[in-house]
Amino acid sequence: MANKSSRRDFVKRSAALVAGTFVLPQIFPSSTFGMGRRTAPSDRIVIGSIGVGSQGMSNMMDFLKLKDAIQFVAVCDVDKRHLAKAKQTIDLANKNSDCRSYGDYKEFLEKEKLDAVSIALPDHWHGIIYSAVANKKINVYGEKPICRTIKDGQTIVNAVKKNNIIWQTGSWQRSLSNFRRGAELAINGRAGKIKYIEVGLPDGSKGIGTPPVMPVPAELDWDMWLGPALKVPYRGISHWDWRWILDYSGGELTDWAGHHIDIANWGAGLEHTGPVEISGKGVYPVEGIFNVPVEYDILCKYANGIEMRVANASRLPMRLGTTWYGDLGWIHVNRGDIISASDPKILQEVIGENEIHLYKSENHWQNFIDSIRSGKPAIAPVEVAHRAISVALLGEIAMTTGQTIKWDPEKEEIIGNPQASRLMSRPYRQPWALPTV
Repeated sequence: MANKSSRRDFVKRSAALVAGTFVLPQIFPSSTFGMGRRTAPSDRIVIGSIGVGSQGMSNMMDFLKLKDAIQFVAVCDVDKRHLAKAKQTIDLANKNSDCRSYGDYKEFLEKEKLDAVSIALPDHWHGIIYSAVANKKINVYGEKPICRTIKDGQTIVNAVKKNNIIWQTGSWQRSLSNFRRGAELAINGRAGKIKYIEVGLPDGSKGIGTPPVMPVPAELDWDMWLGPALKVPYRGISHWDWRWILDYSGGELTDWAGHHIDIANWGAGLEHTGPVEISGKGVYPVEGIFNVPVEYDILCKYANGIEMRVANASRLPMRLGTTWYGDLGWIHVNRGDIISASDPKILQEVIGENEIHLYKSENHWQNFIDSIRSGKPAIAPVEVAHRAISVALLGEIAMTTGQTIKWDPEKEEIIGNPQASRLMSRPYRQPWALPTV
């Protein structure tokens, strides 16, 4: 897990093509054999990937480490370079040349019979593809943030629940011991009653402008990459810098909210609710196509009296990570195995047998596979992920409108503000639409 310190840590490996073909037993999805333990020639979970760029390849490599538990059979991507590298890697691992490749997720879902799909795509595609896979009753390992808009998230949650599939969000911090330990200490009152939480996310980049229009690479299906987003000329932003354009993402705010806000909620018992009031201010670029906030400062108030501040790191005393403040002290967690407290004795506290013991996972990808086998929810389920990113998306709406937003966390509705309510969704370019759940 140590090499997962940042989403930007991605696999930089290429595999040589395997000489010759080795015949393996045919792999069948568990759905072929009904419920319970399978009796297929191979008892492995049959899995494929949609989106095999940097993060998708990284997740694929983590699943391939579980070679006795899974069998990768197919990949899908709009970039033929990504497809070729992913197929090459899987064929090497499988010792054959059987991995199938697709450029269109609809064909992938129509032809493949799978137990699970690992998905890593630009945020603006999540609502459509996550819901489509769920509606095929296929279990999903889906990258965070799970949605670009609150409406997308609601649709995804409904599809996952209706189809009764296992969902694991790529919020892998939950499977690290320091984050679980900090959240467990916080929720059991070791810093006292939680009054206030600070969530520090990365500062946005100010070195942004307008890349020139350039020819679309022959390997890239640019129109399919855009999908439901507005059709625009290609400027070379398809594989990383899309994060700085509001049509596709919310910048560092939404890119990291699924990690640190998720942990904040975990340690405060806020996983299945949301704030009732949200306000915020942001600093935006004054020129260029990159238009996400480069600074942001959001304050959320909850019905139980807790306040949560979400801001770029340089605005907060503890900078990155999550800090719970109680009436007896504070507890802080961050990447790099960081856990600290106002009094070091807090960190030595033992959680009693009758206290709250949070879900324990030591490997995020293994936990997903184990959950498919057992039927037990994974450690980062869909509603929890939706609640975490909703905080950031409501903050984005507050910053965009310059207004304080009133929110009903049970109905998931903005109260008394039609202008702000419109921003809970974004128009899709025809013919794209959210699937009917």
